[in-house]
Amino acid sequence: MLWVCLGTGFAQQGTASLPAGATEWGVLAQGGLGLTDNRDGFRFLMAGVHAGRVLTSTVGPGLLRGNFEYAVELFPFWQSYTPRIVRQNCVLLKGPSNAPQSNCSAPFTVGGTYTGVSITPILLRWNFAGARWSPWLQGGGGFIWTNHKYPAFGGPPVSNGGLSEVPAGNNGPGSDTSIWNFTPQFGIGVHYFTRPNRSIDFGANAVHISSASLGDRNPGVNASVQFSAGYSWWK
Repeated sequence: MLWVCLGTGFAQQGTASLPAGATEWGVLAQGGLGLTDNRDGFRFLMAGVHAGRVLTSTVGPGLLRGNFEYAVELFPFWQSYTPRIVRQNCVLLKGPSNAPQSNCSAPFTVGGTYTGVSITPILLRWNFAGARWSPWLQGGGGFIWTNHKYPAFGGPPVSNGGLSEVPAGNNGPGSDTSIWNFTPQFGIGVHYFTRPNRSIDFGANAVHISSASLGDRNPGVNASVQFSAGYSWWK
């Protein structure tokens, strides 16, 4: 009898009963890795907050029944751990016979750990109606600022793209990326309601990272998968 009463209480007060205007405040941690061949050595770790507002009452037929939520996420702690690579800065010089030749700096190391801040100001989420368990789908977009131009770009081997096209190579002052990157993303997850207004949250997100060519180069991270775990308060 006790389990029946508890189940009834959750069924009546789970996400299915969240009215339009309900707010969600949460904390979460997220981490993952790059998926594409040249990014499989990339790792991600971040921690931050989630704020959302339910914009509709529970609507829709059958299994699609749920509510629409607009949310934002802020990760003031964001780190990416990347392989270190060696590059050089090269410039064109005129040779004795007026023929072009390159002059390159000593090799130096780039890559490693990047620290930054990630903000997702547009996060559109559909919370499926449920009791204890309430799945969700979401899509969104945001941006990342990093303390160094991300990701690193360069050799080896040193390649200037031809002496007449030094900026087209993989080394040199014209081979930098950007401290700003954009993050279009799509995710799935689930709320597990421990109480009618408290939930533990689990998610998996596919995130693309690209500077949209704000820098000289835009190698980006074409695909990464990032898993999150958090806790939310609903009011």
